[in-house]
Amino acid sequence: MKKRSASVRRKTNETDVALEICLDGDGRYAVDTGLPFLNHMLELFSKHALIDLDLKAKGDVDVDYHHTVEDVGLAFGTALDRALGNRDGIARYGWSIVPMDECLSHAAVDLGGRPFLVLKLACRKKKILEFDLELIHEFFRAFVTQGRMNLHVSQLYGKEAHHAYESVFKAAARAMRTAVALDPRIKGPPSTKGTL
Repeated sequence: MKKRSASVRRKTNETDVALEICLDGDGRYAVDTGLPFLNHMLELFSKHALIDLDLKAKGDVDVDYHHTVEDVGLAFGTALDRALGNRDGIARYGWSIVPMDECLSHAAVDLGGRPFLVLKLACRKKKILEFDLELIHEFFRAFVTQGRMNLHVSQLYGKEAHHAYESVFKAAARAMRTAVALDPRIKGPPSTKGTL
């Protein structure tokens, strides 16, 4: 079976993002966005989704982190969509619940082709070092839009911000790992419409 992979280059006046993924990987990663916290979250995602990820991003971080975070999300979602192709044979749905010390998050994904994001966070912290945690919503919104998926994530409880967001990314990763998996019993796209 040919491995499902894709590469994306997104270059603007604000950012330069080069990204490669393999959905049939083993969670290997090389991530450099210039933003250590985002690197860490994407490394977690790769490892727990078993999606190989090679990502290099440069952005105008002297202005703001927003452009880099959003464009990484756009590139990642685009690569996911390309790697899925016509989505024949995929499980389509995935869900997971992940604890991280005192925090708990659950995630559910539908790779059905329609973008929609619900992200609910119990942790109300605003920053980790200089990283504005509101940008995580921007990352997932961009990822979901370009990846053509529904993603619902709830961080149910837990106050320590690093643990909270780590449980969010791990839960999303485990849900994605299930959803992209191929099932030999599924012929064509997993939809009564005949297409996704």
